Amino acid sequence: MTLAVYPGTFDPITRGHTDIVRRSLGLFDRLILAVAPNPRKEPLLPLADRVALAQTAMKDFPTVAVEPFEELLVDYVRRRGAQAIVRGLRAVSDFEHEFQMALLNRKIDDRLETVFLMPSEEYSYLTSSLVKELALFDGDLDPFLIPEAAARLRRAYHRDPT
Repeated sequence: MTLAVYPGTFDPITRGHTDIVRRSLGLFDRLILAVAPNPRKEPLLPLADRVALAQTAMKDFPTVAVEPFEELLVDYVRRRGAQAIVRGLRAVSDFEHEFQMALLNRKIDDRLETVFLMPSEEYSYLTSSLVKELALFDGDLDPFLIPEAAARLRRAYHRDPT
């Protein structure tokens, strides 16, 4: 049974992330969506909220587990017994950074492969940063986020009293 890890900050998880998960399950039997704290990115949402939203987004994917992780990715992947790391590539601008990370991970452990997947065209431009900016200015989040994530972003920006 093949297992892959899809790591990210997921601040918040978007429909683009879900699309990559769906595509990953065409290649791997099981997937771990690994939510990183990533203080370098200064996430808007706390780690616990990002994990909870990811779990909600993954409810229709029984072979996907959602877990937080706070260690070197290669160590986490090895500890979980995964064979591959999944990364989404939206545009050429993503490629250089992702390529460097994949080569570094391979240098650390040459048994791990990184698999790059492109999202559907409708999500090729979508980033969590763009969605947060949209939320900041009261834009329509429904096409990009599950309802729970949209509500959580609105609360984060004090735009939704619930």
